[in-house]
Amino acid sequence: MDYFISDLHIGHKNVLSFDQRAFKTIEEHDSTLIENWNNTVTTDDTVYLLGDISWYSVNKTKEIMQQLPGKKVWVLGNHDFKLAKNQELRKEFEEITDYKDIKLPDGKHLILCHYPIPCFKNHIRGSYHFYGHVHNSKEWEIMERTRKMIVEEFGQPCNMFNVGCMMEYMNYTPRTFKEIVGD
Repeated sequence: MDYFISDLHIGHKNVLSFDQRAFKTIEEHDSTLIENWNNTVTTDDTVYLLGDISWYSVNKTKEIMQQLPGKKVWVLGNHDFKLAKNQELRKEFEEITDYKDIKLPDGKHLILCHYPIPCFKNHIRGSYHFYGHVHNSKEWEIMERTRKMIVEEFGQPCNMFNVGCMMEYMNYTPRTFKEIVGD
């Protein structure tokens, strides 16, 4: 099974207020993320992490990644570059990339990027785009308005989905494609 999630921001105290994440402490936040992951993902599953995984040191981040089952693919975010330079941490991931294009069984594409791309590959032909970065902020609201304008202009769905862990439908848990898109 494949799972998707973005913007874990483990160890990042400021994100609690920035996103209005419902945790009293960063330790409670991190514990919930780890518990939800471990209750969802098996060792045979693949999890696509769409960036901004941790504010901890490399060693602490590696320790946490080792607690999380599954094969991990890291789509880099804007806060990941220092961590991604570490060769020991890189070993925790099957793949590390800036952008990923997955061909779905129906021939459509699933574009994975930390950043939202309103005109992603085949966006008016029914393909999908999972992203993070904008959290549940004004930037996300702008992306939602942009998505709606694309739908109105082309008369086709614009299948862009924010998979930030703080989104209500994500609930700090890696989710499957079907859980995210509702198909």
